[in-house]
Amino acid sequence: MKYAFMDRHRQRFRVLSMCRVLGVSASGYYAWRRRPESARAQRHRRLGSLIQASFRNSRATYGARRIRHDLADEGHRVGRHTVGRLMKGLGLEPRTVRRYRVTTDSRHTIAAPNHLKQDFRPQRPNQRWASDITFIPTRQGWLYLSVVIDLYSRAVVGWSMDRRLKRSLVVDALKMALQQRSPRALELVHSDQGSQYTAAEFQNLVRAQGARCSMSRKGSCWDNAVAESFFHTLKTELVACEDYRTRQSARLSVFQYIEGFYNRQRRHSFAGYKAPLAFELAYEADS
Repeated sequence: MKYAFMDRHRQRFRVLSMCRVLGVSASGYYAWRRRPESARAQRHRRLGSLIQASFRNSRATYGARRIRHDLADEGHRVGRHTVGRLMKGLGLEPRTVRRYRVTTDSRHTIAAPNHLKQDFRPQRPNQRWASDITFIPTRQGWLYLSVVIDLYSRAVVGWSMDRRLKRSLVVDALKMALQQRSPRALELVHSDQGSQYTAAEFQNLVRAQGARCSMSRKGSCWDNAVAESFFHTLKTELVACEDYRTRQSARLSVFQYIEGFYNRQRRHSFAGYKAPLAFELAYEADS
């Protein structure tokens, strides 16, 4: 492994310097280079290139499990632990977890019952949706983001962004979801007890679809775990790695992440490591 590392970096560092740091001999390294490459080493070298491509395409977010599924789709059967070991050798580490804060204010509001009751596994798309709000830091100040997520596939079916935390933020996200999906049998829309969601305009929009409003219990983040999980992913994979100079640049970045990567490309563990929209297409094909 040390010799392989040296071989990958010999254009950047002197061989003698690497030998000294790694505690190996130069003669041993050159003897290793003269040996014919084993079939196993050749396979791992090819896999290494594929792993790097998958990691790059995932915006440096995929770990061994998701990369293994990428490789399987390309016809390469390889174990997760092998992928993890090769990733470690290549110095590939997915982005780490960052914390985020709650943005909605649930004081002095009248909540709807918790009809969802943490049942995050509907039988079909457009049956149950979840909505929530988070913030994106920029040098101009906060940019607030509201999303509507289909609980069947985890696809973001509606979203809205604004410089202010207004009631229209959640209404616009829901309107986008309704326009894009035209759901015929929407059962409920789940959210927290924030004042944006208890407002009459949002509540009436839900009821006009023949659906029910459902709200988390106070202090129970698990009641809206799917929306919380999406924001966790967004902050970890995108926002924590950016320094947005303007709200407009943040808008564009978040839009590209949601529509270009998350919905169409990013493998979701809940969806059998398919992208959310691909998971929905599989449902339609089986129906």
